[in-house]
Amino acid sequence: MAKPLVFIRNSRTRLVLASMVLSALLTAAVLGLVYVTANRTIAGETRSVVTAELTGLADEYERLGMIGLITAIERRTENAAERDALYLLTDPLGTVLAGNLTSWPPEVEPGSGWVELDLIRTASNEPVPISAASIRLRGGERLLVGRDASARRQFDRVLFRSVALALMAALALSLLTGWLLTRLVFSRLKDIAQTADDIVSGDLTRRIPLRGSGDEFDQMGATLNEMLDRIEELVSNLRTASNSVAHDLRSPLSRLRQRVEALSDPARTGPEREADAARALSEVDHLLRVFAQLTEISRAEAGLGREEFEPVDLGQLVQDVVELYDPVAADQGVRLQVEGEAEPVRGHRPLLSQALSNLLENALRYAPPGSEITVGLSDVRGYPRLSVRDEGPGVPETELPRLAQPFVTLDPARSGRNSGLGLALVAAIARMHGGAFAAENRDPGLEVTLSLAKQAA
Repeated sequence: MAKPLVFIRNSRTRLVLASMVLSALLTAAVLGLVYVTANRTIAGETRSVVTAELTGLADEYERLGMIGLITAIERRTENAAERDALYLLTDPLGTVLAGNLTSWPPEVEPGSGWVELDLIRTASNEPVPISAASIRLRGGERLLVGRDASARRQFDRVLFRSVALALMAALALSLLTGWLLTRLVFSRLKDIAQTADDIVSGDLTRRIPLRGSGDEFDQMGATLNEMLDRIEELVSNLRTASNSVAHDLRSPLSRLRQRVEALSDPARTGPEREADAARALSEVDHLLRVFAQLTEISRAEAGLGREEFEPVDLGQLVQDVVELYDPVAADQGVRLQVEGEAEPVRGHRPLLSQALSNLLENALRYAPPGSEITVGLSDVRGYPRLSVRDEGPGVPETELPRLAQPFVTLDPARSGRNSGLGLALVAAIARMHGGAFAAENRDPGLEVTLSLAKQAA
């Protein structure tokens, strides 16, 4: 008993059965409508013809009397077999006066309407199914006109068999269609489930296979693959960040411990103690900056702050930030230049300012004296872009994809106070605004581009 229940619980089986039931109901309804309509049409035509003949014979009786009526009936019975026509005229006592039926049916009252019954024809002496109507004439005579219903009953049987065969064919076709449909659907779902199982097992590189049909499954697969790419990127960044945090914070924490130990040494007094305290505070400030940047990156990645989006004039924002960094650039012998323009966007003004500041600080770090840093604004097919280009040494091509990862710096020794989080924050802010981060080597220098989503201010 358990196996049939498991079979019925199978989604594919339920889908096939539902397809069969719906198809059977629809086919039965259509064929039933055809069957009923055909029968009603034939019956209606028969009644119209019989009623017209009955009225015509009554008129003959009124015009020509009984002799004329009998003559008219005998004339019509000569070819009645070809038309399956039936006629019967009796006197008030039931004696047959004319027609091709042997006797008046006792259960029929003249004028009682349309009747269906079995009567005996004079030509065969066998009962035949008859559909007829009758009237009582002025002299009490009884007149019945009808049609042999044998052919119609045979048509009913043929039509019924045809409907039954059509219904069985529809069931078989719906079974085949349902099986093919479920095979297609569940094969695609199996691909998705298999990919999900592999990812759960730890293989984040697995993707849902696309068949190139461009159908809804391919569209869904492409969307899921984009999501998986993003998840893999986030997990990779998390791993990198975890490893980098452990690596980058080990040295400042070790130095901080040394400073604290020195401060606890009673032998160190005066200027030495003050120097140790200053260096300890410097290490604490560095650690706080790192954690603050990590918090900003996490908030941007999570999309926190989108409720604070407002119309932002990118041109004015660039001018404000460039004016802020212009004295710093002048001290290094570097010129800052703004080119182009872009339409206003909706965005987080402080974060966009922070992103541009990070780009300028990164460019100033590597720009040689006497060079120029260009801040560019542009609209590419309505999508605003903000770029910063320096004339420094550039970045090795193999390092370009890693620039937006946390704790990635060009200094292998990770010397100084550069934590490698500036460009990672820029990339997070770009994604928060529905855009992207890109870096490309120029001749000379490096150009970093922050693109934003197309949106009205």
